[in-house]
Amino acid sequence: MTEVQTVQAETQQAERINLLGMSVDKLTDFFSGLGEKRFRAVQVLKWIHQSGVDDFEQMTNVSKAMRAKLSEIAEVRAPKVLKQMDSTDGTRKWLIEVSGGNVIETVYIPDGDRGTLCVSSQVGCSLDCSFCATGKQGFNRDLTAAEIIGQVWIACKSFGQLLPPQPKQERPRKVTNVVMMGMGEPLLNFDNVVDAMNLMMEDNAYGISKRRVTLSTSGVVPALDRLAEATDVSLAISLHAPNDALRNELVPINKKYPIAMLLDSAKRYIEQMPDNHRKITIEYTMMREVNDRPEHAEELAELLRDVPVKINLIPFNPFELSDYQRVSNNALRRFQQILLDKGYTVTVRTTRGDDIAAACGQLAGQVNDRTRRSERYRNAARPVRIVSQA
Repeated sequence: MTEVQTVQAETQQAERINLLGMSVDKLTDFFSGLGEKRFRAVQVLKWIHQSGVDDFEQMTNVSKAMRAKLSEIAEVRAPKVLKQMDSTDGTRKWLIEVSGGNVIETVYIPDGDRGTLCVSSQVGCSLDCSFCATGKQGFNRDLTAAEIIGQVWIACKSFGQLLPPQPKQERPRKVTNVVMMGMGEPLLNFDNVVDAMNLMMEDNAYGISKRRVTLSTSGVVPALDRLAEATDVSLAISLHAPNDALRNELVPINKKYPIAMLLDSAKRYIEQMPDNHRKITIEYTMMREVNDRPEHAEELAELLRDVPVKINLIPFNPFELSDYQRVSNNALRRFQQILLDKGYTVTVRTTRGDDIAAACGQLAGQVNDRTRRSERYRNAARPVRIVSQA
């Protein structure tokens, strides 16, 4: 193929409509524009998200004429996997290439009969939480809905979960849960994240229960106030501190949306859910001599007294450019016991995949940083370690 032909082929591909990230409604509108009925959207949706088919010619219950038409104007294009890494504990991480010279990371964590996929929503992160590797990489752009759901598509295909229809076929169910806790702040990419999550829960796509799809936010309150109008997924709050003074240092967005405002918004969200047994997951990353003291536990218990929550304690996972230290086991258990004695449900997240830098807080990828934040961190003599103000 000549250079001119290559450019022409790439231009034609760029002009095609990628169906991978389309919600049911958007796919229905797409086929309506082609003069097709609603059932055609459901057929194609099943082929893409239940059978893992990206070639229209393999969609055998679609007419030949429509398959030919789709091949001209549309495509099913997932992001490209650059590398797959497997941990000794069964955790799997994918390095996934997206446009602009960027690479994102997606992580699968097995736990008994449950498998949780940690999905990214942005290239890098526009927030700058002091204990998170992603934030140190800076920020490039939001991911498209196709790039978000594409991570689920890639993971499910890798485990043989997406298979062409066969009589009495039993599908492996490796990916049972999805958490929007990868690179980026999901609520800053609201529309694309909502479209992707609704596809995860769509019966004609992945059919994951709304209780098994979780959005984790650092506290973008205006977007959280809109969330109940768009979806009813489970909610997790990245809190990490029991007071505003300390959280301002750890999670800078707290200066704009302080804890009280964030918790009020979170309570309003779950109060709008159709079922009345929902609890907010409070994520609390613990760092030695920063936020791990008994007085922090006491303060956290008082802060959450009137909020329906369960608390997930997360030992800090070290990474380059940070001089925080992992919480000691004694401090962690003491902290947990104080909260248990106050009547809270408290779990401790087991560190998984740290041998492949896939543990919580370690995801970094490769970001063509538009903020120059990564350059500033690299050039700094030492990161500044926060000292608790409590």
